[in-house]
Amino acid sequence: MLNTEMILRLAVALFLGLLIGIDRELRQKPLGMKTSTVIAVGSCLLTIVSIYAVDKFSIKGYTQMDPMRLAAQIVSGIGFIGAGAILRRSNDVITGLTTAAMVWASAALGIAAGAGFYQEAFAAVAMIMLAVNLFPVVVKLLGPKQLREKYVSVKVEALGCEELSELVAYMDREYGLKHLKIKDIEGDRQRVHFYVVAPANRSTTAIYYNIKRLKQVQHVEVEDVSS
Repeated sequence: MLNTEMILRLAVALFLGLLIGIDRELRQKPLGMKTSTVIAVGSCLLTIVSIYAVDKFSIKGYTQMDPMRLAAQIVSGIGFIGAGAILRRSNDVITGLTTAAMVWASAALGIAAGAGFYQEAFAAVAMIMLAVNLFPVVVKLLGPKQLREKYVSVKVEALGCEELSELVAYMDREYGLKHLKIKDIEGDRQRVHFYVVAPANRSTTAIYYNIKRLKQVQHVEVEDVSS
């Protein structure tokens, strides 16, 4: 294979990885342009070496070499980088799964470019962009109501069991409670941690003030955990 063809494959991988990185940086995610381009170009280089090392180093009739063996290890090895993008926040919410998938996709695009599947690689990156940016919006607009809702974590300190019961009943009527947790703290106060389901277009600030004005509530902490 000519050196110009090798450089072309590496350049295509660089460009495809750059597209993935730009998308992640626009969303302020951990995977940026530098990481995605390095993954794509590195995967492309390993694929090129894996394919063409067979012709260069194998001896016909004496050695058997798999041209895609080295490239196959990329798929499993890239999982270590993807795992680093997955985070567990203090509220037990898992984030970074899409970014981890993007890491894996960057490697796949690099492998495709390294093997010379240019059209397939460009088609794949276009589909990935549509799947991440356009399809979720369309599905939420046209799909079931549940897709247009979000989960909000609420931590409340209340005074007295009777007031607490009224608070829980009110929140269940107003929003719908999920995963209720009650804990005794100093004196006769209780700390309640639960998740509520709210329309996606309702701001977290509005939910905070709606809960804050209740007479049973002494302290409140609200966090949107749907993203």
